[in-house]
Amino acid sequence: MLSQLTISDFAIINYLEIDFQPGLNILSGETGAGKSIIMNAVNLILGGRASSDLIRTGAREARVEALFTLPETPFFKDLISEMGIPYHGDLLIKRSISREGRNKIMINDSIATIQMLSRLSVLMISISGQHEHQHLLKPDNHLYLLDDFGGLSDDRISLNELFKEYEAMMAQRQRLRNKIKEGRERQELTNFQINEINAAHITPGEDAELEAERKRLRYAEELKELVSESYQTIYEKEGSIISELSLCVRNVEKGVSMDQRLDAIRKALSSARAELEDAGLELRDLQETIMIDPARLDAVEERLQTLNKLKKKYGGSLEDVLILKKSLSGIMENLDNEEKELKEMDSRLERLRSKIISKAMTLSGQRKKIAGTLQTALERELGFLDMKGTRFEVRFDHNELKEGEPPDTLMKHVKADGYDRLEFMLSPNVGEDLKPLSRIASGGELSRIMLALKTILAGKTSVETLVFDEVDAGIGGATAEVVGDKLRALAKFHQILCITHLPQIASKGEAHFLVQKRVEGNRTQTFIRALETGERVQEIARLLGGKVISNQALAHAKEMLGQREEMNS
Repeated sequence: MLSQLTISDFAIINYLEIDFQPGLNILSGETGAGKSIIMNAVNLILGGRASSDLIRTGAREARVEALFTLPETPFFKDLISEMGIPYHGDLLIKRSISREGRNKIMINDSIATIQMLSRLSVLMISISGQHEHQHLLKPDNHLYLLDDFGGLSDDRISLNELFKEYEAMMAQRQRLRNKIKEGRERQELTNFQINEINAAHITPGEDAELEAERKRLRYAEELKELVSESYQTIYEKEGSIISELSLCVRNVEKGVSMDQRLDAIRKALSSARAELEDAGLELRDLQETIMIDPARLDAVEERLQTLNKLKKKYGGSLEDVLILKKSLSGIMENLDNEEKELKEMDSRLERLRSKIISKAMTLSGQRKKIAGTLQTALERELGFLDMKGTRFEVRFDHNELKEGEPPDTLMKHVKADGYDRLEFMLSPNVGEDLKPLSRIASGGELSRIMLALKTILAGKTSVETLVFDEVDAGIGGATAEVVGDKLRALAKFHQILCITHLPQIASKGEAHFLVQKRVEGNRTQTFIRALETGERVQEIARLLGGKVISNQALAHAKEMLGQREEMNS
């Protein structure tokens, strides 16, 4: 429950500290006193929109703090643990808004986010006011109310998660199919390219070797003549270099015996003769290998043309061509793997689809069973709230689905929340046809319908605190008395915070807070205080009679509060 609410520099509130009690807490006061401002502060602590406009004039920031005492349910403990928030039974939420637009949230002194706050708030407080009346008017929300009543919310959430998984997998499947389709469309070209490269039987570096061979073949005659002439000059013809050099070596050898300084020259000449002999022999052997072969030249040029064509099409070098071939082969292999993956995904989707259909049909059947119980319970509660004779119906607007129908047909009707589309129908007047709730319910009727729903949902929801803002809209007299009794009964299951202008409701409270607005120090401020018994009599009397409180109003107020005491005892 909400144990304490502290508000600082918020709108026209300078500082408020409210200690709420278990059971039914009443907030009353003149119109414009600031009751709605307090509710805005509660909304802020639950993750509502923050604006610097909410900061009190002259203040740097607005602050709202709320202390909650909550039961340690497994779900709540798991959620708190997941968020990394320390928890020992109490939850202190602080939220501040600065002029600069900074929005700071602390939960048990740990920094938190709006998303964390919103996830927690649904377990702590439910606010029922004009906004929730609008919520009730939307048929899309009727399904959730029915599920809450029937205890089917967890089943719906489970189905919702399966459906999201299915949609995500379907989107993944479509992306994979598109990728495979594109791959298959390119497959013919890819295969052609692979086959063309394979047919060439490329050897790395082959083009460089062929270029060298082509040059030799193209200049074979001239090269052979040059080699032969060089060989003759060095070795064969009369007066060859070798013969003349040999003569020099012999002469120098003779001179060595006469002058030792010639020995170094002799060695150099001998070394040169040996190298020339080697060069001459190489030229002799080389001229035997030089072939004049026009046919081979044509073959080499044709091969080079083939290789250059491949390089031009697929890469700057033969190595690039071979790399491309490997890449193309990998694409084809990946395409085969992707088709296998698609088949496996289809199998998973089929299993998931069957699971969703089964769960959706089961949930739909449970909803139809519980709908009758909700109809009976709500009509009974509305009877207690001076709406006797009101007929209520949960109307489903889809055809019956049968298990024998093809899965694809059944799946077309499934949404995230199941098969069912429903709307609450109402006939508040005997003899009138049932019509959509959104079209015929008045403000007072909506207030009572909402209260009736809250009453029959009591104990079925885990939320600890219920806030009723303007629950008395459009009602009065005996009906207001019944509404007050209902709120008090509901307070056995939840802590109730109720803003009201009706004495019949205010008198039922176990705690009563008066909200007042007054000017202090040339500033308008909102104050709130808990009323003692005598003060409560005065406030109930004011609600009964207006600004001028008569003795009769005081006596009536005492009587109303006395009746409450008798009922509590």
